Amino acid sequence: MLASPEAARFVLVTHAHLFKPTYPKSKEMMIGPWALFFHQGEYHTRLRKLVQYSLAPDTIRKLIPDIELIALSALDSWAASVQVINTFYEMKKFSFDVGILSIFGHLDGGYKEKLEENYRIVDKGYNSFPTKIPGSAHHKALQARKRLNQILSEIIRERKEKRLVEKDLLGHLLNFKDEKGETLTEDQIADNIIGILFAAQDTTASFITWILKFLHDDPKLLEAVKAEQKAIYESNNGGKERLTWAQTRKMTLTYRVLLEGLRMASIISFTFREAVVDVEYKGYLIPKGWKVMPLFRNIHHNPEFFSDPHDFDPSRFEVAPKPNTFMPFGNGVHACPGNELAKLEALILIHHLVTKFRWEVVGSESGIQYGPFPVPQQGLPARFWKQSSCPS
Repeated sequence: MLASPEAARFVLVTHAHLFKPTYPKSKEMMIGPWALFFHQGEYHTRLRKLVQYSLAPDTIRKLIPDIELIALSALDSWAASVQVINTFYEMKKFSFDVGILSIFGHLDGGYKEKLEENYRIVDKGYNSFPTKIPGSAHHKALQARKRLNQILSEIIRERKEKRLVEKDLLGHLLNFKDEKGETLTEDQIADNIIGILFAAQDTTASFITWILKFLHDDPKLLEAVKAEQKAIYESNNGGKERLTWAQTRKMTLTYRVLLEGLRMASIISFTFREAVVDVEYKGYLIPKGWKVMPLFRNIHHNPEFFSDPHDFDPSRFEVAPKPNTFMPFGNGVHACPGNELAKLEALILIHHLVTKFRWEVVGSESGIQYGPFPVPQQGLPARFWKQSSCPS
């Protein structure tokens, strides 16, 4: 276990070739063995470039109007509900919809429904005990994973028949050719789509849920964020005009709140690597085949790098953190390529939430539960209202 910035950099950046990503076999089978994050070397490099390009700022800025519609639809449905909602569960739906948008663009509703239904079963069985006993969560998840392949196959066939040239991630995967002119197989495309959906959903949902908790717990900070967002709202003709990319870049306080939320929650607490040869680091021998865990949470909560680390203080990000001390999306060639999209969808949701809605956390439980990512206790039960109909 490595808890220093230098050691994390050694494993993930400067000597990354000495360590390979490692996951339990059952998880590889569930997502698909061709998924980007199970690989290293040439295949990983080529695929990563393609995924990075598809999720780069120049690409995702075009998604802002659609992400706004998804965010407003979600907020309206929460406000319309008379029941207390599980914030994390609802955020999972929100981040799933944004993930679908970034992969497929405007996907036919029937396909989206089928994908979501089967993805939920896979999600439920992903961390269950790996047994093939019929009726078990793991077995159901494996069956649903096969159905996901069939659905994706239909979507791909339809695209090819219509000769649609789309600029979304699926379009890039379909048009990809390596230096020998070879394209990706349907299995490779399917595994990478499921992998990206999986990587995009729980982590982003957990992160935004924590932001809502941190804002709710600090009324003074919430008012400051509201003031920043209200100014943008007013400049958009009282919210009648769409948000622009430039406006999301001006959300400086809100952005620092996101960074501090990422540090405090440390959703990705650590990552697994395996030594591919005997490695010596600072006098320690790491034998070939041993697992290596860079501990991001320990680094993020170390008072040497972040003073009073258990205080939620966005102002600490007015100055850039020391190198390799802030790694909420990992580091090196396996760092999360969707980090800009995650931050963008959070900024858009918060903009509409604080300018048009109010929310109240229900209950006083303040613990953490893991599933496996850390989320506030019971998924942060909350009530939402439109501002015009707030309870007195």
